[in-house]
Order: sequence, then C-alpha cells, then structure tokens
Amino acid sequence: MEPNQHYTCVIVGSGFSGICLAIRLKQQGIDDFLILEKADALGGTWRDNHYPGAECDVPSALYSFSFETKTDWNYQWSEQPQILEYIGNTARKHGVVEHIRFGSELRAADYDAATGTWLLTLGNGSVLSAQFLVSAVGQLHLPQVPQIPGSELFPGPRFHSANWDHTVDLRGKTVAVIGNAASAVQFVPVVAEQAGQLLVFQRSANWVSQKRDRRYTEREKKLLRLFPFAKRLARLRIYLRNELFIYPAFKGSRFNKWLLTMACMSYLNKTVTDEALRQKLIPDYPVGGKRILVVAGYYEALMRDNVALVTEPIDAIDERGIRTRDGQHHPCDVIIYGTGFVTNPFLAGIRVTGRSGKALAEHWSDGAKAYLGITTHEFPNLFFMYGPNTNLGHNSILLMAEAQANYILQAMNAVARRRASTLEVREDVEERYNQAIQSRLRDMVWNSVADSWYKSGGRITNNWPGSAGEYRRVTRTFNAADFDLR
Repeated sequence: MEPNQHYTCVIVGSGFSGICLAIRLKQQGIDDFLILEKADALGGTWRDNHYPGAECDVPSALYSFSFETKTDWNYQWSEQPQILEYIGNTARKHGVVEHIRFGSELRAADYDAATGTWLLTLGNGSVLSAQFLVSAVGQLHLPQVPQIPGSELFPGPRFHSANWDHTVDLRGKTVAVIGNAASAVQFVPVVAEQAGQLLVFQRSANWVSQKRDRRYTEREKKLLRLFPFAKRLARLRIYLRNELFIYPAFKGSRFNKWLLTMACMSYLNKTVTDEALRQKLIPDYPVGGKRILVVAGYYEALMRDNVALVTEPIDAIDERGIRTRDGQHHPCDVIIYGTGFVTNPFLAGIRVTGRSGKALAEHWSDGAKAYLGITTHEFPNLFFMYGPNTNLGHNSILLMAEAQANYILQAMNAVARRRASTLEVREDVEERYNQAIQSRLRDMVWNSVADSWYKSGGRITNNWPGSAGEYRRVTRTFNAADFDLR
C-alpha cells in the first residue's frame, strides 16, 4: 500500500521520552513530525499505571525536565496523578499535543532502501512514511502476565496492575497478589487496608529501602518559585547523592555496598518484628543485583493481621483459588498480577525490518544491542529512546532521555548538513562499543543474579554500566565518522 502521508520524523510513544524529543524538535524549528500513540491519551507508563498508591521512586525535584522544572510538587516523591498532569501540561505548553495522533498503534515498520524512507503500517491498515523513525515506547510498557495452569478457570476478577480494574470492590474480599516487586510494593499497603484478607505470593525477596516521604509546605513551594537557584540546588543534591553514593555500590565499592545493605536491613529489622517473616524477606543476592525498591508502608502492611506472605512456588490456579507446590490451597476472590513487564525482546509487538529485509527481532536474536543505546546497523535512520543498555538503577531516567533527544537531533542535523538522506552506524563502531560495555557490565552487581529483567541471551541488555553523568558526556557530541551517511 502506498503511504498517504510523509513526515520528516515519526516518534512512537507519547511518554516522557517522546514528549522530550518532540519539544526539542520544535525548539529547532522542525514541525514536520508526528507522534503515534496507541492509546487515547498521552503519558506512557504514567498513563497506564494508575493503580492505588502509584508513585515515583525518584525524588520529585529530579523527576522533571531540566528545561521545564516543576516547583509545586505535592510530595517529595510524586504520585502518579501529578506526574501525569505534569507531562500533559508540559506537552501543551510547548505545542506538542497537536502533533500526536491518538488511537494509532504501529504494527509494522519496514525500511524502503529504494526511497530511503520508513514505511509505517498502523493498526487500522493505513500506511505513513518517514525519513526518521524514533522508538520511544520504552522498556516498561507491555504487561507481563504469567501463564499459570488453570488461570482461565478462576471465575473472579483477575487483572494486572498496569490494567487496574477500579470497578472491583476489594472491601472484605480475600485478595491474592502474585508478585512483590516495584508496582506491588506500592499497591499492597492500599489493598491491605481494604481487603478482608490479603495473600502476597513472593517468588524472591527484594532489597527495600525506606522512602521518607513528606508533603511540601506552601512556604517551600514559594521559595522554590522565587529562587531558581534553590530549585537547581535541590536537583543537584539528589543527583550527586545518587551518582556518588548509590552508583559506586553497583560498580563494586565494598564500603558503599555495605552502607546500602545496612540501610535496607535497618528498615527491615525495625519494621518486621516477626523473625520467621523477616527471614523470608531477606534477599539471597547482593544489594543492587535487582532493582532496589524505595517504598513506604510495604513492610508495615506485611505485619498486619489480615496479610500473609506466601513463598512457596505457585503450581496452579483453579475455580477457588491458588495451589502452591507444597500442596496447600489458598482460596481467594480476586487475583492481582504485580508481575512487571515484558522487557525483552525490545519493541515486542511491532514488526521492524531493515534495509536487507532482516527483522529487528532476528538482528537481536542473541539479545538487544545498539550503539549508545540509540541506533543499530542495518537499520538506517532508526533511533531508540530508553533503548538497549540505557536503563538506570540509581538515578532519574529523564537525564538519559534528554541526552538521547539531543543526540538524535544532532544526527538529524548532520544528515541535513551533508545533504544526505540516511545515516547508519558503522558495524565495526557498534561492535567495539558493545564489546566494551559488556566487558564493563560483567563487573557490575547485576551479574550476580542469574535471572532478572535486566538480562536476555545471557547478557545484560537493559542496563547502562556507567553513571548518568558519563552517559551524558558520551552522547553530548555526535561524531559523523561513526556513521555512513548517504
């Protein structure tokens, strides 16, 4: 089918990353772009994750764009409604919303070598074309629902936390929560207050750090509005703490790892007084091997009389509830999956083919990889935001998004300056880059865990091995010599 519209740039996704790049495009005077959004509203993960208790685990002061800092957050760690409001307000302020085509899911992206353009097939069958294609779908957007035998037999409500069913009344019900990671630890305290009984099924324990949250006073908000320096200082303080204290623990600093471990264990020991329960909550891997959960109220919820932690593996689900491998049956009325997201393969659900006709899924059959996490050879003019090896375990992902947006703009400008139409990273450049970061990743704490969402094909495919500051430095300047421009 022939494309019915052509754009200089098409961005897939209207979360933080997509909005960031769109703003930068407009600031550069580029208006010939489109954002494809499969939902009927913008916001990405903050639109989708509206479960009770949803909030950010990065302090509010650092969870806004550097060029659009916010001074009136309600809490030191912001809740989902205010974050979603911030994304929407920022998009409207910078004139981005009119560039979004809602209800438009990208099903396929095929590179046409003859014309040097991407042909984009949408869910309704229409076809668009673009010179540059940018994936801003992120790593955490497709809910992971485990295939448990017999789950279809369960007659009661079943839903994933990213598809929360607010019509289900949990009051007085026996609720089973499968999973105990980043989302679950936020909604479990709320569910515990409503449910008659709550069963939390834990596959493995997580390191948990106490979130010492509080509401900002009106005086503090006023001071931040009046004195921009105070605003920048607050961001810098959090940024440096994460870079200089938490990151070294992941890199191998014994002292920093000990401090981080002691901080987590202190919260556990002072909150969970039941010795048997406490032992179940101690992880069997080093701190940082999986995502450290910064929460308030989770351990406290597990101490309630109406809450039980189940650590036996789940064997099956039936008409009445959940059966574990030890033969125990756990009756329940509602099942909530707090089981995270499909992080590998990247761009799951979208067929992407490059200049030789090879599918991106095949290109990444041994695990996703990309130069600077932004682009990969054989796929000209294709860019990723929050792509392979750009996830952080210690700082704000918005720092990475801004760096990637600026780099992509430089790449597009280089094509225009050279009077070229396409650019493609050289295979040798990408290969040397990936060998270097994989060598570094072998020494990071994430390698201490055999199975996590950070890994695929035996490699760490999701995380960046350096500090946020290092990534910003290496992406600050686009080097045309790393690319073939035609």
